[in-house]
Amino acid sequence: MAKTILTIDDSASIRQMVSMTLMTAGYDVVEAADGAEGYEKAIAQPIDAVLTDLNMPVMNGIEFVRKFREHPSSKGVPIILLTTESDDELKHQAKDAGATGWIVKPFKQDQLLAVIKKVTGA
Repeated sequence: MAKTILTIDDSASIRQMVSMTLMTAGYDVVEAADGAEGYEKAIAQPIDAVLTDLNMPVMNGIEFVRKFREHPSSKGVPIILLTTESDDELKHQAKDAGATGWIVKPFKQDQLLAVIKKVTGA
């Protein structure tokens, strides 16, 4: 059975690129435009991993991680931040909030797939 990945990014083109990369590799993808929409989708159905941007309107990536980690359905779900930011302090905040990893944009497709494969055990 295909693993389901939730991708959260306010950029439609980034969501499309991530979705295409994942779907070509056989993953099911659920998309959300901000952290609040992502949270609703994350608790509405079983997901195997989350890729979220950091800087978004409504709810940013770290706020999403904190809120999702408070929900029982987040147990065991890896969360990777996919962002243009590379600041160590932000990485530390994300890790403290419960994020599993961090990928800096622009991403390489093979790097993204390797990380998803590793964290989902696919």
